[in-house]
Amino acid sequence: MARVVLAMSGGVDSSVAAHLLTAEGHEVIGVFMRHGQKSPVACGEPASAGGSLPIVNRLDHKQGCCTAADAEDARRVADRLNIPFYALNLEAEFTRIIDYFVEEYTIGRTPNPCVQCNNWIKFGKLFDYADSVDAEFVATGHYARLESTLAGLPALLRGVDSGKDQSYVLFGIERDYLKRMLLPVGEYEKPAIRRIAADLGFNVAEKKDSQEICFVTQGRYDQFVRDHREPVDTSGEFVTTDGTVVGTHSGIEGFTVGQRKGLGIALGEPKFVVRIEPDSRRVVLGDREELAQPSLTATQTNWLVPIEDVPRRCQVQIRYNTAPVWADVQLLPERRLAVKFVEPQCGVAPGQAVVCYDGDRTLGGGWIES
Repeated sequence: MARVVLAMSGGVDSSVAAHLLTAEGHEVIGVFMRHGQKSPVACGEPASAGGSLPIVNRLDHKQGCCTAADAEDARRVADRLNIPFYALNLEAEFTRIIDYFVEEYTIGRTPNPCVQCNNWIKFGKLFDYADSVDAEFVATGHYARLESTLAGLPALLRGVDSGKDQSYVLFGIERDYLKRMLLPVGEYEKPAIRRIAADLGFNVAEKKDSQEICFVTQGRYDQFVRDHREPVDTSGEFVTTDGTVVGTHSGIEGFTVGQRKGLGIALGEPKFVVRIEPDSRRVVLGDREELAQPSLTATQTNWLVPIEDVPRRCQVQIRYNTAPVWADVQLLPERRLAVKFVEPQCGVAPGQAVVCYDGDRTLGGGWIES
């Protein structure tokens, strides 16, 4: 068996992952990642809030991970399993993610810091740490699977639990890392993971899933952005798709494509954010059908399969919590991607990831540009 560095957040998934790995005979080293922010909440996937479209949550945050209490929960599990446990101070690395988050919202895009956290930290810096302790593998509690292909190469697959699948947030990791990754809970459905935790007497068995951004310690995302940048005026006008001015807003960082609630303006009928125009600082509002986009372009693509194996037609996913849809894809020069949907899609937001699938297999993807 192998030496494995396991990212332990103090939640039920990584806790059960620790048990599954030790039960297989691996030598497990538990690692808790501190982000250096004074935070009562923390890191997970963006949640939906308000309206019928998947948008980034803009309500006050009430639950998360990566707190002192979470670290203690993780330590208790490590003690129960008799595995070593360490906390890594990754404040500098998280500062990079915060800067990215602030910059993206400031220019009218909708960032996904949890994907970047996987790219830069969980499957970046953790591999550096694993190398420093001569560990062969890095493991997490993500709901995704790894299987060997006929060619002997590892394939990243969706988790068995379709409602918890997290393959989307793993699209950006380096392909070479797949052969050194372990994802123990991906073969299970969430209720089974909770039952295992309960049977083992873990105090985290019924702990709520984290759903927030780890470094937004309180309040709203837009206020966090304003508090973490130089003073800049991003206020502007609300306009309808025909150009009619219908109000003003205090900053484009308060909005994302697809948003319906929390606009701060009453028009007598539901309106959605159709697009954000950073140059004019206008937030364009329209009806739901005006959200539908026939295509998108993406940049900074990352492929987990050889590019010649990316099929012309595949399924694509444009948000963490949306269903995959069929589309025709074309790989372009300079790591760019063109996607043409079979049926127009709502909620295409610059700054979010578009991820391509062949059945359950994650092919890769890129960052939506337009």
